[in-house]
Amino acid sequence: MVEVQFRFRDDEAVNDPAVTVDSFADQSNATAVRIEPGDDARALLPALDRIALVEVNFPAWTDGRGYSSARILREAGYAGELRAVGDVVIDMLGHLRRCGFDAFAPDKPLNEADASAAWSRWDNVYQATAVDGRQPIWAKRHPA
Repeated sequence: MVEVQFRFRDDEAVNDPAVTVDSFADQSNATAVRIEPGDDARALLPALDRIALVEVNFPAWTDGRGYSSARILREAGYAGELRAVGDVVIDMLGHLRRCGFDAFAPDKPLNEADASAAWSRWDNVYQATAVDGRQPIWAKRHPA
């Protein structure tokens, strides 16, 4: 069980043990899945309606594959808890939120004030996302 430090959801936290992506397909009662680097999040798409929690492991802050997993799931309509776990550091927080993460369980606790600043650091963004609906800076400069 991972210790959640930050959570941005109003529903009850999911505390079910997460199974691997490979074993999830064989378990009809699993409601929590853990994506490791190298796992394909698209394997979960047929079962999104029965998944309450997806943990995405970041074994090193330099491994960005989990960002893509989050985006794939959110763009496919996943509405459950999406939790970043592992080597999550302050510099990642704003980007993780924009990809759709709404819960964070870092290996080492993060400073609360630094985390708060990280989530609101940039007023403008370069890419549009399906998650936060923020208008990219280029669209503000060059309206259609």
